Amino acid sequence: MKYLKLIWCLLLFSTVIQANPVHNLLERLEKGASKHFILEKVKSDKDFFELESKGNKIVVRGNTYVNLAAGVRWYLKYYVHANISWNNMNIALPAVLPTIPEKECHETDILLRYDLNYCTYSYSMAFWDWERWEREIDWMALHGINMPLTITGTECVWFNVLKKLGYSHEEINEFISGPGFFAWWLMNNLEGWGGPNPDSWYVQRAALQKKIINRMRELDIEPVFAGYSGMVPNNAKEKLSLNVTDPGIWCGYRRPAFLQPTDPKFAQIAELYYKEMTRLFGKANYYSMDPFHEGGSIEGVNLEEAGKAIMSAMKQCNPKAAWVAQAWGANPRAAMIKNLNKGDMVVLDLYSESRPQWGDPESTWYRKEGFNGHDWIYCMLLNYGGNVGLHGKMQHVIDEYFKARSISFGKTLKGVGITMEGIENNPVMYELLCELPWHTEKFSKDEWLKGYVTSRYGSFSQSLYEAWVRLGNSIYNCPVVSTQQGTHESVFCARPSDEVYQVSSWSEMSDYYNPMEVIQAAEQFASVADSFRGNNNYEYDLVDIVRQAVAEKGRMVYKMMIAAKQAKEKTLFKDCSRRFMELLMWQDRLLSTRPEFGLDTWVNRATHLGNTPEEKKLYEWNAKVQITTWGNRKAADEGGLRDYAHREWSGLLKDFYAMRWQVYIDETLNQWDADQSHPIDYYALEEKWIDQPYHSIEKTKENAIKVAKEILSGLFY
Repeated sequence: MKYLKLIWCLLLFSTVIQANPVHNLLERLEKGASKHFILEKVKSDKDFFELESKGNKIVVRGNTYVNLAAGVRWYLKYYVHANISWNNMNIALPAVLPTIPEKECHETDILLRYDLNYCTYSYSMAFWDWERWEREIDWMALHGINMPLTITGTECVWFNVLKKLGYSHEEINEFISGPGFFAWWLMNNLEGWGGPNPDSWYVQRAALQKKIINRMRELDIEPVFAGYSGMVPNNAKEKLSLNVTDPGIWCGYRRPAFLQPTDPKFAQIAELYYKEMTRLFGKANYYSMDPFHEGGSIEGVNLEEAGKAIMSAMKQCNPKAAWVAQAWGANPRAAMIKNLNKGDMVVLDLYSESRPQWGDPESTWYRKEGFNGHDWIYCMLLNYGGNVGLHGKMQHVIDEYFKARSISFGKTLKGVGITMEGIENNPVMYELLCELPWHTEKFSKDEWLKGYVTSRYGSFSQSLYEAWVRLGNSIYNCPVVSTQQGTHESVFCARPSDEVYQVSSWSEMSDYYNPMEVIQAAEQFASVADSFRGNNNYEYDLVDIVRQAVAEKGRMVYKMMIAAKQAKEKTLFKDCSRRFMELLMWQDRLLSTRPEFGLDTWVNRATHLGNTPEEKKLYEWNAKVQITTWGNRKAADEGGLRDYAHREWSGLLKDFYAMRWQVYIDETLNQWDADQSHPIDYYALEEKWIDQPYHSIEKTKENAIKVAKEILSGLFY
């Protein structure tokens, strides 16, 4: 009998161990890794993780599975010197793990750690499958994220709601956008663009969302669902006899209508929406809603009543839920939120590093009352449009966080967040932001970079550290007052003209750093290549930094090319344009050494989701349009959306951007030879490229270090 009890206890213990999702996460990082760790989830009224050695194993304790995972990452970074990043979600543990000299504990009162932006779901995640999502959820947990926006499959909810409201299959498809543009449809900016979606899409996305939610909840991650805030199709006034407001036009697209909260049917439609959401995906403790996003008209809307109606509908679904709102531009309107109960709302200060709204009087988006006493989250936006490029306000992000904590508005500061429009770039900045809650005292970027360099490359290198300090003092030291939208955009990606500066319409970029600092940092990186050959993180960073260096040189040569044109120096123009195109093609060759910088990766993910040739064609079209024209001719040109989501990617540089620049160069030469000019219809050229089937080019992958060194040696000769 004793033996039976012993066996039963051992089986029970084994079950408990196997049930710990952080064990499974470790196994995904490296098979067999979990045997080196003892993971203990303990009850506590504080968010914490604790590390200590026990024999030849590492004990990690925490009050949630997310905090356990954050503790694992801390140990991997600061003891094993292993870096977890989008470009590297694998580790190689030593046979004997480094011991922890004495118990180490990290506590935080920053209880909410938010992730993602509606735009991220389109600019980066539009075509992800479960395999890619599984890695992302692991990344979230390891970085302490416990509150991500989770909106995959929301279109499935809307499809069923509209069907129950009497809309036909065809009418529903005219309202719901295509997969490359769900973000702006859900944010009430447009309807229909990129669709119609096949029925299989909805089946696929609903199944995927259920997997995502289940994994998040296993890890104690609270998903943030999309709530209901009054959006209805444009024809709802006629079709459903609703009292709606027309919010106007967004970048050339007519917005969905806004259902007035005073209409009795507001509560009915909201209830229908939440019931369908709950039926498909369960209830959430957070719902994201942003009425009147980016200039939506509020004419004729009682903002206070609107806020109360939106809140009431959410509370009917889940009385414990909180409304999550993005602070962007004039939103959330003070009149809409000021009389709502404190504790029922969490405001994301979406762009804290450049346009904080939490009450900083130096901000261009200054709110004297902050968020009217509501809880808020300090967020870093950093990336716009998924654009590729080194960028950040490294020290300022640190300083502003501790400043926010120290003043009166810090009393309602409940979290930090990363709210980028696109991910898989600038890993250094996101790691920095995610670590802030676990630091109790302000620190310097240079001090922090020592630990980053050591973990990123597996050992400390003075040369790499000096290169990072150089970058931290230049391109990652964007001025505090700057409101530029992300990276210093590459001239290669711009629509050609005689006056190219920024690529996208709203960049606001400025020359805030010396480009030679970036080029010298690239040379410092390459100087130690032999010591880090085969190191995945090193090779990724080398390619990224050399890419930036080539872009800097490209801008210099472009200026020479234009000067030659204006001086009517034909031979010099030919030489400069030949050099410019050479640099552009070098860029393409360099980026082809890494899949993270390839058009193939983006398009293949899209077509992989299609079950038929027609579906594959639709998804490929969505993928290509989004990163080029973005919209139809009116939205692209008059609405300013073209090239907003430009990417320095292999394949896109060679096939799309080079095509545009060559047409420009040829037309310039033609003007001299024929003494006449012909306006170039760039949109027609772009649309032609989009409509052509994309074919991945199978080729032998070159060695990243070899190519980077060759290109650096050719930058100046």
